[in-house]
Amino acid sequence: MESENSTKLKDFFGREYDSLKRYVNSKISDTANRDAEDIIQDVALKLFSGADRYAPINNVAGFVYKSVRNRIIDVMRTTKKNMNSVDIDNDLLDLVDVIHQSANSYSSEETVLLLKKCIDQLKPAYKDIIVAVDFEGYSYKEIAKETGISIGTLMSRRHRALGILYFQIEQKINR
Repeated sequence: MESENSTKLKDFFGREYDSLKRYVNSKISDTANRDAEDIIQDVALKLFSGADRYAPINNVAGFVYKSVRNRIIDVMRTTKKNMNSVDIDNDLLDLVDVIHQSANSYSSEETVLLLKKCIDQLKPAYKDIIVAVDFEGYSYKEIAKETGISIGTLMSRRHRALGILYFQIEQKINR
């Protein structure tokens, strides 16, 4: 007999498969060696195999999309990007949200180009922390373990970097 969670997941994947595929493609469109359907299938298999172990799922969409997002981060980590080259268009738009910048006078494409330019002008330590946390999905703990830099220092660097980015973008937008 199928559990309530399994039924909810089955219904959701049946209705929303194409939307999930578009979502994954929008996040991994930078390379051809990753397939959206493979990621969705991996997530679906994991969710269905553990459906009976979860508490009742009330927000199925949120649960599935968060699982898909986490899987995308895992895939991205296995194919680490060069930290000296920031060329991740979709994630740049996400960073705009992080720094709370509304660029009403700019198109999304112009905002991405502006943000790329500003990130490239940051000091290497600031640029590295922005790329690692906001684009590659690393946690402060993971970065601290790998680099030997304290979590507090990493958080401080990111905070300063975001402040610099916010200031630079604000100056350019208000010109």
